[in-house]
Amino acid sequence: MAQVHRGRRLMGEINVVPYIDVMLVLLIIFMITAPLLNQGVKVNLPRAPAKTLPANMQQKPIVLTIDRQGGLYLSVKGRTIGPAAPSAIRSRVASAIAANPQSPVLFKADTTTDYGAVMKAMVLLQSAGAKKIGFISLPPAQRRSGN
Repeated sequence: MAQVHRGRRLMGEINVVPYIDVMLVLLIIFMITAPLLNQGVKVNLPRAPAKTLPANMQQKPIVLTIDRQGGLYLSVKGRTIGPAAPSAIRSRVASAIAANPQSPVLFKADTTTDYGAVMKAMVLLQSAGAKKIGFISLPPAQRRSGN
């Protein structure tokens, strides 16, 4: 017995409209969340002709940042906290150094930050157990030739 199909044929195409809708929703979600993932503190770093850090650092550094207003921010393993109280910064730096004594400790401050605030932050890092502290700066501005 042969089966008879009346008026309906099988459709051999895929409807991609729902997939495009899902893709556009995902695109919007990524566009909104991407700027939120780039956390950091905006500081105007001084320029200095210093050696650059190696690009293949095996450990993420501990970075203490002072902004224009003197707020302290700490970045450990890529996570930034702050503005935080000096006692909270000291305890977090001490625990990070105790967990990994070889992790590099770096310091950056805005060019307009008060010298006293910079010294207090350095003493804070020292009291937390940091033996060597590096400073983060920008490379010197390159002069244009021919002008």
